[in-house]
Amino acid sequence: MRPIRKVLIANRGEIAVRLLRGLADLGIAGAVVYSEADRDSWPVLLAGEAYCIGPAPSRESYLRGERLIDLARRIGADAIHPGYGFLAENAEFAASCRDAGLVFIGPPPEAIAAMGSKTAARRLMRAAGVPVVPGTEEPLADLASAGRLAAEIGYPVMLKAAAGGGGKGMRRVGSAAELGEAFRTARSEAAASFGDDAVYLEKYLDRPRHIEIQVFADAHGRTVSLGERECSLQRRHQKVVEEAPSPVVDPGLRQRLGAAAVRAAEAVGYVNAGTVEFLLAADGEFYFLEMNTRLQVEHPVTELVTGLDLVAAQLRVARGEPLGPGFDSAGPRGHAIEVRLYAEDPYQKFAPSPGTVSRLRWPQGPGVRIDAGIYEGATVPVHYDPMLAKLIVWGADRAQALARLDRALAELRIEGIATNVPFFRALLADAAFRAGEFDITWLDRRLAAGELARPAETRLGDLPLVAAAIAHHEAAGRAASQRGGHRPAWQLAARRAALRGTTWNW
Repeated sequence: MRPIRKVLIANRGEIAVRLLRGLADLGIAGAVVYSEADRDSWPVLLAGEAYCIGPAPSRESYLRGERLIDLARRIGADAIHPGYGFLAENAEFAASCRDAGLVFIGPPPEAIAAMGSKTAARRLMRAAGVPVVPGTEEPLADLASAGRLAAEIGYPVMLKAAAGGGGKGMRRVGSAAELGEAFRTARSEAAASFGDDAVYLEKYLDRPRHIEIQVFADAHGRTVSLGERECSLQRRHQKVVEEAPSPVVDPGLRQRLGAAAVRAAEAVGYVNAGTVEFLLAADGEFYFLEMNTRLQVEHPVTELVTGLDLVAAQLRVARGEPLGPGFDSAGPRGHAIEVRLYAEDPYQKFAPSPGTVSRLRWPQGPGVRIDAGIYEGATVPVHYDPMLAKLIVWGADRAQALARLDRALAELRIEGIATNVPFFRALLADAAFRAGEFDITWLDRRLAAGELARPAETRLGDLPLVAAAIAHHEAAGRAASQRGGHRPAWQLAARRAALRGTTWNW
């Protein structure tokens, strides 16, 4: 085994906090980096060691791999954990870490490279017997070849960036007349996002679900599936809500998905945590979409239903340890749901809302977990993804998990900036969501139709009146209690309204 005594965390925000806590639980020292914009961030305040890595733009700070490696060596770190995003799926960075004598806490660079090209990954998956959506296995040479191949596959088709994911460089093409503009736009977006304008074609599946399998592999030849996550609630191909298990996956389908995901990982010599993503068609057939060669944003839902600590497992596998007995029977127990809390205004086209968090109250109680990257008084910068935190709930079944999510959102307060909390309250009131009847285009369709209306919100002008009324009658209420009386019902309702943020009408 290779000892790991100190780890440099090459990331920011909530994932940096999560990694610091995971390291502390194992008695491993953790150091963080920060840009000038993140000087007063939560990870910096929590860490025993914090080092400025450059100016605010990520290309001048968090994406400077050579600086990160040099810093790790200078501070005596044994390993680098990339988190997710930034350099997490950069095969060259992983190889550079290895060449510098550092442990890269993630898969081998060869596995990252193999899955980094979507077209190459499709070829590998076909060879491994993993179902793949019909489409091209090479990047499209030009518009003429795109038109010829699209006609062979049959419209509608999807254009996708060969070098990336996350919805960038992706366009649905319904007919030959739409192909030219979509081809040019997809290539331009792919080049801007990934530095590579290569795109490929895939048959468009009508309203599938997005189901992903968490896999874990050690360096001793063992690869396991930890079950599925339901990730179909997406806005513009970006995940919004994740849950485990999926409402539509039965034990037989779970076994088939898991077996396919294990074959996918083994085909590229995978080690450490990874996620194999599938599209599940309405007829029950599933198809390989891509593999994320890193820890996922939504890993907490898997942790809650399996009882495993995936960050701790990453560190143990990176040290050379085999997967422990907890990985022998990791079937789902109960139900977990995660919502991503963003600094954005859902009723202003989800516009980012940077600024200072003037008030913060996290929800508590049974089955509630918060993975946060902010604190009261923190400033949310304009330079990065606006995710503030993740709210994750667990219940004995989906109904209890939904009830706990509703309760947690009611308790939550983030003031000073706009957030997407009202959007989640509206989503929870939707009958189709509560019934688990959705697909990857469902949310975009509902938003376009204006069917997720803004829920009733606090009118701030009422709160001073409520507070004054409560204060005015507080002494009388206490006196009544001491005489054996009861507090008036309207008074209790007004207090609840003030605490919950519900509009109170006099």
